[in-house]
Amino acid sequence: MVTYYDDRSVQVTSTSVRVDGRTYPLAEISMVWHLRGSRSWRVLAGRGAIGAALAGPLVAAALGVALALWLHRSLTVTIAIVGASVLVGLAVGPVADFLFEHLDRSYARGSRQLELWARWRGQPVRLVCTGDALRFGQIYRAVQRAVEAGPAGQAERSGQTGGRPPGNAVRP
Repeated sequence: MVTYYDDRSVQVTSTSVRVDGRTYPLAEISMVWHLRGSRSWRVLAGRGAIGAALAGPLVAAALGVALALWLHRSLTVTIAIVGASVLVGLAVGPVADFLFEHLDRSYARGSRQLELWARWRGQPVRLVCTGDALRFGQIYRAVQRAVEAGPAGQAERSGQTGGRPPGNAVRP
Protein backbone atom coordinates (compact mmCIF):
# COMPACT_ATOMS: atom_id res chain seq x y z
CA MET A 1 0.00 0.00 0.00
CA VAL A 2 1.32 3.45 -0.98
CA THR A 3 0.50 6.52 1.10
CA TYR A 4 0.13 9.63 -1.05
CA TYR A 5 -0.96 12.05 1.68
CA ASP A 6 -1.38 11.81 5.44
CA ASP A 7 -2.30 14.40 8.07
CA ARG A 8 -4.45 14.45 11.20
CA SER A 9 -7.78 14.32 9.33
CA VAL A 10 -7.06 13.11 5.77
CA GLN A 11 -5.20 10.05 4.52
CA VAL A 12 -4.90 9.13 0.85
CA THR A 13 -3.50 5.70 0.04
CA SER A 14 -3.39 3.46 -3.01
CA THR A 15 -6.51 1.67 -1.75
CA SER A 16 -8.70 4.32 -0.12
CA VAL A 17 -9.32 7.90 0.95
CA ARG A 18 -9.94 8.38 4.68
CA VAL A 19 -11.46 11.68 5.83
CA ASP A 20 -12.26 12.35 9.49
CA GLY A 21 -12.45 8.63 10.27
CA ARG A 22 -14.66 7.75 7.28
CA THR A 23 -13.08 5.53 4.62
CA TYR A 24 -13.90 5.63 0.90
CA PRO A 25 -12.34 2.72 -1.03
CA LEU A 26 -10.90 3.88 -4.38
CA ALA A 27 -12.69 1.00 -6.11
CA GLU A 28 -16.02 2.63 -5.13
CA ILE A 29 -15.07 6.15 -6.30
CA SER A 30 -16.10 6.81 -9.88
CA MET A 31 -15.15 10.49 -10.26
CA VAL A 32 -13.30 13.24 -8.35
CA TRP A 33 -13.68 17.00 -8.85
CA HIS A 34 -13.18 20.26 -7.01
CA LEU A 35 -15.14 23.48 -6.53
CA ARG A 36 -13.89 26.96 -5.65
CA GLY A 37 -15.98 29.31 -3.56
CA SER A 38 -16.10 33.08 -3.83
CA ARG A 39 -13.23 35.25 -2.63
CA SER A 40 -13.06 36.16 1.03
CA TRP A 41 -13.09 39.94 1.43
CA ARG A 42 -11.64 39.54 4.92
CA VAL A 43 -8.50 37.91 3.49
CA LEU A 44 -8.18 40.56 0.79
CA ALA A 45 -8.61 43.34 3.37
CA GLY A 46 -5.89 41.73 5.48
CA ARG A 47 -3.52 41.71 2.51
CA GLY A 48 -4.33 45.37 1.89
CA ALA A 49 -3.59 46.19 5.53
CA ILE A 50 -0.21 44.49 5.26
CA GLY A 51 0.54 46.49 2.10
CA ALA A 52 -0.46 49.71 3.86
CA ALA A 53 1.74 48.83 6.82
CA LEU A 54 4.66 48.34 4.44
CA ALA A 55 4.01 51.56 2.53
CA GLY A 56 3.06 53.73 5.52
CA PRO A 57 6.56 54.60 6.80
CA LEU A 58 7.81 55.23 3.26
CA VAL A 59 4.91 57.58 2.49
CA ALA A 60 5.44 59.35 5.83
CA ALA A 61 9.13 59.82 5.03
CA ALA A 62 8.36 61.23 1.57
CA LEU A 63 5.77 63.61 3.04
CA GLY A 64 8.27 64.72 5.71
CA VAL A 65 10.91 65.53 3.08
CA ALA A 66 8.34 67.42 0.99
CA LEU A 67 7.16 69.30 4.09
CA ALA A 68 10.73 70.24 5.01
CA LEU A 69 11.32 71.67 1.55
CA TRP A 70 7.94 73.43 1.44
CA LEU A 71 8.37 75.20 4.82
CA HIS A 72 11.48 77.13 3.69
CA ARG A 73 12.98 77.12 7.20
CA SER A 74 16.62 77.43 8.10
CA LEU A 75 19.07 74.81 6.86
CA THR A 76 19.32 73.29 10.35
CA VAL A 77 15.54 72.83 10.68
CA THR A 78 15.27 71.46 7.14
CA ILE A 79 18.08 68.94 7.77
CA ALA A 80 16.46 67.88 11.08
CA ILE A 81 13.07 67.31 9.40
CA VAL A 82 14.65 65.41 6.49
CA GLY A 83 16.75 63.34 8.93
CA ALA A 84 13.69 62.44 11.02
CA SER A 85 11.78 61.57 7.85
CA VAL A 86 14.57 59.28 6.66
CA LEU A 87 14.59 57.54 10.06
CA VAL A 88 10.84 57.00 9.78
CA GLY A 89 11.37 55.56 6.28
CA LEU A 90 14.08 53.23 7.56
CA ALA A 91 11.67 51.91 10.19
CA VAL A 92 10.05 49.79 7.48
CA GLY A 93 13.24 47.71 7.14
CA PRO A 94 13.07 45.56 10.30
CA VAL A 95 9.31 45.19 10.00
CA ALA A 96 9.32 44.38 6.26
CA ASP A 97 10.55 40.79 6.65
CA PHE A 98 7.87 40.04 9.22
CA LEU A 99 5.13 41.60 7.07
CA PHE A 100 6.30 39.93 3.85
CA GLU A 101 6.25 36.56 5.64
CA HIS A 102 2.62 37.14 6.66
CA LEU A 103 1.75 38.25 3.13
CA ASP A 104 3.38 35.12 1.69
CA ARG A 105 1.46 32.90 4.13
CA SER A 106 -1.76 34.66 3.14
CA TYR A 107 -1.22 33.71 -0.50
CA ALA A 108 -0.29 30.12 0.44
CA ARG A 109 -3.52 29.78 2.41
CA GLY A 110 -5.57 31.31 -0.37
CA SER A 111 -8.62 33.55 -0.34
CA ARG A 112 -11.34 31.03 -1.25
CA GLN A 113 -13.07 28.04 0.26
CA LEU A 114 -12.07 24.95 -1.72
CA GLU A 115 -14.05 21.72 -1.82
CA LEU A 116 -13.02 18.25 -2.97
CA TRP A 117 -15.90 16.08 -4.14
CA ALA A 118 -16.13 12.46 -5.24
CA ARG A 119 -18.83 10.27 -6.71
CA TRP A 120 -18.92 7.40 -4.22
CA ARG A 121 -21.35 4.54 -4.81
CA GLY A 122 -23.16 6.77 -7.32
CA GLN A 123 -23.70 9.64 -4.86
CA PRO A 124 -21.74 12.92 -4.70
CA VAL A 125 -19.80 13.19 -1.44
CA ARG A 126 -17.86 16.21 -0.24
CA LEU A 127 -14.56 14.85 1.02
CA VAL A 128 -12.75 18.05 2.03
CA CYS A 129 -13.73 21.69 2.53
CA THR A 130 -10.93 24.07 3.49
CA GLY A 131 -9.68 27.59 3.00
CA ASP A 132 -6.05 26.43 3.05
CA ALA A 133 -5.09 26.40 -0.64
CA LEU A 134 -1.70 24.75 -0.07
CA ARG A 135 -3.16 21.84 1.92
CA PHE A 136 -6.06 21.47 -0.51
CA GLY A 137 -3.67 21.29 -3.47
CA GLN A 138 -1.64 18.57 -1.76
CA ILE A 139 -4.74 16.52 -0.97
CA TYR A 140 -6.26 16.96 -4.43
CA ARG A 141 -3.04 15.97 -6.18
CA ALA A 142 -2.69 12.94 -3.88
CA VAL A 143 -6.23 11.80 -4.73
CA GLN A 144 -5.51 12.31 -8.44
CA ARG A 145 -2.34 10.21 -8.21
CA ALA A 146 -4.11 7.48 -6.23
CA VAL A 147 -7.00 7.33 -8.71
CA GLU A 148 -4.69 7.33 -11.73
CA ALA A 149 -2.47 4.63 -10.20
CA GLY A 150 -5.45 2.38 -9.34
CA PRO A 151 -6.63 -0.47 -11.57
CA ALA A 152 -9.23 1.66 -13.37
CA GLY A 153 -6.64 4.39 -13.99
CA GLN A 154 -4.22 1.86 -15.47
CA ALA A 155 -6.95 0.53 -17.76
CA GLU A 156 -7.70 4.09 -18.93
CA ARG A 157 -4.02 4.75 -19.70
CA SER A 158 -3.83 1.54 -21.72
CA GLY A 159 -6.82 2.67 -23.82
CA GLN A 160 -9.38 0.20 -22.48
CA THR A 161 -11.88 2.89 -21.40
CA GLY A 162 -12.98 6.28 -22.66
CA GLY A 163 -11.03 9.49 -22.08
CA ARG A 164 -11.02 11.75 -19.07
CA PRO A 165 -14.03 14.05 -18.67
CA PRO A 166 -13.46 17.72 -19.48
CA GLY A 167 -12.97 20.31 -16.77
CA ASN A 168 -11.69 19.67 -13.27
CA ALA A 169 -12.96 16.08 -12.84
CA VAL A 170 -10.87 12.93 -12.67
CA ARG A 171 -12.48 9.63 -13.48
CA PRO A 172 -10.66 6.40 -12.53
